[in-house]
Amino acid sequence: MSEVKLVAETRTEFGKGAARRIRRANKVPGVLYGHGSDPIHVALPGHDLLLALRTPNVLLAVDIEGKTELAIPKAVQRDPLKGFLEHVDLQLVQRGEKVTVEIPVHTEGELAAGGNLLEHVLNTLPVEAEATHIPESVTVSVEGLAAGASVLAKDIPLPKGSVLAIDEDAVVLQVLAAQAEEPSGEGAEGEGEGAEA
Repeated sequence: MSEVKLVAETRTEFGKGAARRIRRANKVPGVLYGHGSDPIHVALPGHDLLLALRTPNVLLAVDIEGKTELAIPKAVQRDPLKGFLEHVDLQLVQRGEKVTVEIPVHTEGELAAGGNLLEHVLNTLPVEAEATHIPESVTVSVEGLAAGASVLAKDIPLPKGSVLAIDEDAVVLQVLAAQAEEPSGEGAEGEGEGAEA
C-alpha cells in the first residue's frame, strides 16, 4: 500500500464559523488522535484529501510543521446533499503497529443457473493488519454457487499478514433462491374456455 503525502496546517480556531472559513479556503478541518497523545487539530488540503480517500483505508503521511505523522481515516463526514468533505478524523499509526480496519468485499464469477440472488450480508470484512500493509479489498469467487449456499468469513482468502477481526463463522455472502412467480388464475380459465369453443 502506498502512502499519500498531505501537508496540513494546525488550527487554533474552532466552531462552525471557523470550519466554514476553512472550507471556503478549499481545506477540510480534521483531527489527528491516538497513542495517548493530545488531539492535533488540523486543516487539510481539500482536493488532495478527497482524491486520497477514494482508496479504502488509505495510509496518509501528514506533514505538520515539518514533522510527518502516519495516519489512517477513521471517520469522514460529508455534506449529505453536495457530498463535499466537512470533517475528517485520522488515527495516528506507527510502522509495524497492528490496526483493525474494515475492507471492502468484492465478488467475481457467475452463480449457478436459475436466476438466484446474491446477498451481501457484510459489505466489508473486519480484519487486523499492519498499519503500513492494509489490504485495499478482498475478492471472493461465487462461481457456481447454488441457492442456499453461503460464504463464511473463514472461507475468504486474506492477504498475507492479515487476520480476521470477526467470528470466523460469520456469514459474509449468501445465495437466495429466485422467487417463483405464481401463475395468474385468469389466464388458465381463458384457455379452458377457448378449448371448449
